[in-house]
Amino acid sequence: MQNLTRRRAVLVAPGSDERKALKALQSNADEVVLDLEDAVAPAKKAAARDLVSRLVRESDGSRAVSVRINALTTPWAADDLAACAELGPSLTSIVVPKTETHQDLQDAADAVGTVRLQALVETPRGVQNIDAISRADHLDAVIVGYADLGAALGRSRAALPEHWLVIQEAVLVAARAAGIQAIDGPFLSIADDDAFRHSASWTSALGFDGKWVIHPNQISSGAAAFTPSNADVENARRVIDALADAEAAGNGAAQLDGQMLDEAVAVAARRVLAQVGGQ
Repeated sequence: MQNLTRRRAVLVAPGSDERKALKALQSNADEVVLDLEDAVAPAKKAAARDLVSRLVRESDGSRAVSVRINALTTPWAADDLAACAELGPSLTSIVVPKTETHQDLQDAADAVGTVRLQALVETPRGVQNIDAISRADHLDAVIVGYADLGAALGRSRAALPEHWLVIQEAVLVAARAAGIQAIDGPFLSIADDDAFRHSASWTSALGFDGKWVIHPNQISSGAAAFTPSNADVENARRVIDALADAEAAGNGAAQLDGQMLDEAVAVAARRVLAQVGGQ
């Protein structure tokens, strides 16, 4: 994978509400996404952009901090991108909402230089183009956006995680083929209840790397769903150590417990360690 930022539980906070944004930044979420889009009224876009820029600069670096800009077709996107471009290494990435084409991400990358990107896929056209989107430069992750996508599809808000399987599989396969992360979008409720936990465990079992959450109460359950067991972590470390030992010895192949280790095993091991913050 190109990027090993841990994103088991990603907390989204409104960029126009300093109290909620600071609470999010002080939480134990793996990543905080400060939102300039859906959570901000049009009249407050400029003020929210200034607030988010200040909060990102003041962040202590203890966790990943990203910004969801306004959609590229809106009148606010250019100023959002310009502000993000000035934030330097304090900013982990920019989340591009309603990503529909590879060109959308290229346009964003052209505006911000080396800043990393995440693609929020939340339209039927975006799903159709998921393979090309996932191969964009500077892209770390693709995220399924259920609310807008469900509305566009005419899908019931009561749809179960299983009803999204075809789209989830398409996003996951495209992400894995491109070597980037696949992140599950938010469950459309703020409760940490059985329905939310089922949603998280479902996409974790499929192979997703993490999930967006919209309330701090959901962080612990969300992170737990995407945290490997102690046995999985120990095995992953043994795999990485065995590969390192083989390379140091000049061996062309590595073995562990009588089995050959290939790149597929190494990729899986690195993903496990990324989920627990290891290297």
